[in-house]
Amino acid sequence: MNKEELKEKYGKKREPHEWRGTDRFTALVTTFFGSGMSPKAPGTMGSLAAAVVAYPMALAASQSFGKIGAHIIFLVAALVVFFGAIPFVNKAMRDTGTEDPGWIVIDEVCGVFMALAFVPAGTIVAHPWILAIAFGLFRFFDILKPLGIHRFEKFPGAWGVMADDLLGGIYAGLLLIPVYYATTL
Repeated sequence: MNKEELKEKYGKKREPHEWRGTDRFTALVTTFFGSGMSPKAPGTMGSLAAAVVAYPMALAASQSFGKIGAHIIFLVAALVVFFGAIPFVNKAMRDTGTEDPGWIVIDEVCGVFMALAFVPAGTIVAHPWILAIAFGLFRFFDILKPLGIHRFEKFPGAWGVMADDLLGGIYAGLLLIPVYYATTL
């Protein structure tokens, strides 16, 4: 994404509290329990909230499931969030008359979970700093949208909102693989 595209997307004046134009449950889902309601950097706040929620998820998965079950917990979570959020994101955009507003951060949650799908849950529990690396890598891909990620934004409606973050999470996850192997040395 070039400088002009970034300025157009992120530089436009946001209407405060435009999320109030939809019902409470839809707002709760799309803002990921209010993290997207932050007046500054709502996408970063949503990603941070996802990283915070990821630790107890990894802890529960590593204690409750076998090695394979704990390994795929974030893949399942990312796909459930992706497909489950589509109707809510469509409704929120339709109700508020917006297109990919910053306060919709459920897509960031999906992206962070997808990035963490490349690392076993037990490794996240043993090395929680991996969450910070996953967060940083995902935000890099989410903000700059390199390697064709920006093309996914052009999908219609909620599919475009969600798909670019899913791909950003995949790219971030691929970069987490060497970090994972470094922890096993």
